[in-house]
Amino acid sequence: MHAPDGFIDVPVSAAAGVLAAGAIAVSLRGARRELDDTARPGAGGAERTAPLAGLVAAFIFAVQMLNFPVAAGTSGHLLGGALAAILVGPYTGVLCVSVVLMLQSVLFADGGLTALGVNITTMAITTTVVAYALFRGLVKVLPRSRRSVTAASFVAALVSVPASAVVFTLLYAVGGTTDVSIGKVATAMVGVHVLIGLGEAAITALTVGAVIAVRPDLVHGARGLGQKLKLRVNGELVDAPESAEPVPAAARSPRKVWIAGLVTSLVLAGFVSFYASANPDGLEKVAADHGIDKQAEDHAVADSPLADYGVKDVDDARLSGGLAGVIGVGVTVVAGTGVFWAVRRRRAADERAEDTSPAGTSV
Repeated sequence: MHAPDGFIDVPVSAAAGVLAAGAIAVSLRGARRELDDTARPGAGGAERTAPLAGLVAAFIFAVQMLNFPVAAGTSGHLLGGALAAILVGPYTGVLCVSVVLMLQSVLFADGGLTALGVNITTMAITTTVVAYALFRGLVKVLPRSRRSVTAASFVAALVSVPASAVVFTLLYAVGGTTDVSIGKVATAMVGVHVLIGLGEAAITALTVGAVIAVRPDLVHGARGLGQKLKLRVNGELVDAPESAEPVPAAARSPRKVWIAGLVTSLVLAGFVSFYASANPDGLEKVAADHGIDKQAEDHAVADSPLADYGVKDVDDARLSGGLAGVIGVGVTVVAGTGVFWAVRRRRAADERAEDTSPAGTSV
């Protein structure tokens, strides 16, 4: 669903860019709290949370390379907002998807540079906000269990994709560069993205369920689901003191989960992506069918060595695409971890400043 340059005019693209920049600024502040809250005593703070958030971004990059067929001549791919929000929190989730979109645009010529604000608005902000709001609402009314978190993840991810399509359609209604029927575009966009949403929901639920099964403490949306130990006192069951609750040995280090996630991302991007559907995705198909693509512009970095997810001058298609995928995962995990490390360090610096400031003064 990466919009290229030229689909939406400059004023609306600029407005979307301002909105995206504001959302990223707010998310940077919110992510400081999420990264801090996710850390458990003795878990290593930023050493634990920043790499995991970077891994989520890399995993989203990898899975976005796996277009799956959804209808005759149409494919779809993960957007990732729901998955990121549930795993690492909504603010951090916006940053995860934004990092992926920026790298895809600059390095792989996927999504226009002037359309970056549009893509962040539709694919990062909309999906994350809609998915997490719905997810939290469902978790509150469903039984407090791991299965409920997985079910809520499925529904939230499903709804987030057509919501993203609706926002794109609204932006196009205001700033579209071709004269087309907005009603027909809206119907087509929502219809195909409901089907894509089913794939998004399945991937999200499977991933969240898999992480919950081995490390529920790493899932932001599953916090507070742990069952307290009970002690029998004078014939009655009471909650055990928190200090008496056993801490799994694996909880002291997420290294195995991180390594497994990175290896999975590399395999998906470097090998499985070769078998992805070659059909146009939902937006590309609707654009071609309704004439939206008439004003599409060539990408500013179309000659990039990694353009179109292939390595320049490598003739073997399988090897070229695999190398591009591996490079993309590597760059994303490094860039994402760096961003979240800096965010977490800023939080720690603010806390130290507050601790050392004179009473009654603000920092």
